[in-house]
Amino acid sequence: MGKKRIQEILEFDVKEEVRLDRFLASAYPEFSRSYIQELIEGGYVLVNGLLVQKPSKKLKVGDRVILLVPEPEKLELLPEEIPLRIIYEDEDLLVVVKPCGMVVHPSPGHTSGTLVNALLYHVKDLSSIGGVERPGIVHRLDKDTMGLMVVAKKDEVHRSLSEQFKERKVLKLYRALVQGVVSWDYKLVETSLGRHPVDRKKFAVLEEGGRYAKTEFFVKERFPKHNATLLEVKIHTGRTHQIRVHASALGHPIMGDRTYGFRSQGFSKRLIEMLGECHMLLSYKLGFFHRGEWLEFEVQDVEPFASVLNYLKEVF
Repeated sequence: MGKKRIQEILEFDVKEEVRLDRFLASAYPEFSRSYIQELIEGGYVLVNGLLVQKPSKKLKVGDRVILLVPEPEKLELLPEEIPLRIIYEDEDLLVVVKPCGMVVHPSPGHTSGTLVNALLYHVKDLSSIGGVERPGIVHRLDKDTMGLMVVAKKDEVHRSLSEQFKERKVLKLYRALVQGVVSWDYKLVETSLGRHPVDRKKFAVLEEGGRYAKTEFFVKERFPKHNATLLEVKIHTGRTHQIRVHASALGHPIMGDRTYGFRSQGFSKRLIEMLGECHMLLSYKLGFFHRGEWLEFEVQDVEPFASVLNYLKEVF
């Protein structure tokens, strides 16, 4: 990464021992961890006044980290004419429904067909925070999860939304269809989540290390005939795969989520075909502050979640 003009200087105090890249990704969530690593290696980070170019450098309590934020690179991603369901839009942001199967932003192996490619076709300008590969992206949903996402057009709005996510001021409600008939009506799960010690593509509940994660589960309806339950889920933190890991830890994996324990045995062939590759996890309600006003959005008719739920409700 060549040196660019510095548009902002940010300073942070370290309060616990942690890797440099992990610290900055947490302290400044507007940037992805991979982009943070690029900035460190490119010479944009100082620790106690000294240039540090190793993302893995261990920080100590009391260290001061300075991040030199360079001017954003010109976006080079190609717009793609992909259908995009927009349920709200103004000059600052838009709220979209991400379908199952769509990756949010480009990454190795997913260089086209992403939400970002679709946004670039439908929207003239997107915020530049987050680097070249993630214009406008404030938060994410897993590829096979569906539902509401807010996308920023302007950097100042992006920062405001990111701060709300960080401070847990955003309302995020999900609906989940899980395997098994749940015996409880309510469950609060508070654990530490981190990379799985063996399978590095997965996350797991950890006894030591990891990051705090809090999820509330509310039973909405049980389907004994189909061995399934509809849950409402409220997350208070936004850890990767959080709902999926917590549901699996309770013994009720998300339907369709084979990574975290869903098994098709015992379900009808028709139901398995309806699931396809999707996880029955829907981000159905999203609320946040915008220009001093509380905005709240809700969506229920996202496929295949809606069809699977209707199928489970059929009376035989």
